[in-house]
Amino acid sequence: MSNVSLDQATALIDAALTVGADAGMMPLTVAVLDTGGHLVALKRQDGSGIMRVQVATGKAWGALGMGASSRLLRDRLSDRPAFVSALTVASEGRFIPVPGGVLIRDADGGIVGAVGISGDTSDKDEYCAIAGVKAAGLTPDPGEPDPDWQASKL
Repeated sequence: MSNVSLDQATALIDAALTVGADAGMMPLTVAVLDTGGHLVALKRQDGSGIMRVQVATGKAWGALGMGASSRLLRDRLSDRPAFVSALTVASEGRFIPVPGGVLIRDADGGIVGAVGISGDTSDKDEYCAIAGVKAAGLTPDPGEPDPDWQASKL
């Protein structure tokens, strides 16, 4: 199994931050992890809150750990709070099941990492993550953001 490269992670992050800035989003933090959950690259825009690093990383880490985007995890687990709590404990607090954690797939569909973004609404974070993965020439999972991402409000 291959991993997302530093060059790909950097391109992904820069594109995601540009998309967020162009859309007038709040300051973002973007974390890219390899398949082992290790940090490949991270950028935090000026003004992004100090906990955003942990939230962005937790979104990506949870997606990798469960093999599904953090949006899908939120939707699947919304009526299973005890299981969410168990996953949070099992992951030592790194499991954050809200949109913004996107799996990164290669051309063959294999998972090569994940990206997590935090800073604006979860749906807007996810929009930037998906755009960043695509800009890096990789395939995001999910492939498209929530159709109503622009309407999400804090």
